Amino acid sequence: MSDIGGQAVIEGVMMRSGNFYTVAVRTPDKDIVLKKENIRELARPLKWPLVRGVVALFQALSIGIKALVYSAEASGHEEEKPSSLSMFLTVVLAAVIGIGLFLLLPLYGTKLMGILFKSVNESSLIFNLVDGVLRVIVFLVYILSISMSEEIRRVFQYHGAEHKVVHAFEAGVELTPENADKYSTLHPRCGTSFLIMVMLLSVLVFSLIPKDWPFIDKFLSRFVLMPLIAGMSYEFIKFSSKKLDHPFVRVMAMPGLWLQKLTTGIPSRDQIEVAIRALKEVLTLDHRRAGSMGSKSNVIG
Repeated sequence: MSDIGGQAVIEGVMMRSGNFYTVAVRTPDKDIVLKKENIRELARPLKWPLVRGVVALFQALSIGIKALVYSAEASGHEEEKPSSLSMFLTVVLAAVIGIGLFLLLPLYGTKLMGILFKSVNESSLIFNLVDGVLRVIVFLVYILSISMSEEIRRVFQYHGAEHKVVHAFEAGVELTPENADKYSTLHPRCGTSFLIMVMLLSVLVFSLIPKDWPFIDKFLSRFVLMPLIAGMSYEFIKFSSKKLDHPFVRVMAMPGLWLQKLTTGIPSRDQIEVAIRALKEVLTLDHRRAGSMGSKSNVIG
């Protein structure tokens, strides 16, 4: 079975395997409702190392948006389903804001630092180190700002519930709120760890860009190199989650785990119950698929 992953949504949790994903949401009536969908199998070239990281990122964004839309409706936060156009415009606006905040703003801030301190412009490594530090600062300020919202704090609690339940599943214990509650809210395969790894690796990769390139060229080069950085980050997260006993890997994984302390909260037993429901459903779908494939292979053989 492939690795189990997930995502916190509004009043719920999305869990996914390699073949399916399910979204469990607590309704205003305190019931738990479910959304279940297949995940389209990728062509073999899209599973190659480095390539699969970029594909996984876009696939995760697509599934994540669908899960968020469903959770907003099911939890009573949206009275009607948004149109395809409004969803497209929302995604485009979010992308533009993200590019402005996490690429353009740190780069421009570094340019200003270079005017004040000439040493910043004297080395590509120093320039990109400053750029990386500013990017992390902007990201931390963003996380701290949105965490002031009560709704976002509840999403962070569901994020913690997701991690606890995945830990319990990986430990092989019975999936109950009491058992899962004993585990950590931090997990090495978390998307938060992926983001911080992207930021750290970007310092090294962007340092290859000549320091005398014009500002616009440095900015555009980030788009060209981002898929490579995303692919490298994905491979490291996938590798490190199984090698945490190695000192170097453990040190490299620590920044992501530290950052998760901001993006996860301590969940209630009711929230853990929602995460368990999502995981059990996706496991059931996987078992049915495995049984179906086994039956077919027996007939063919």
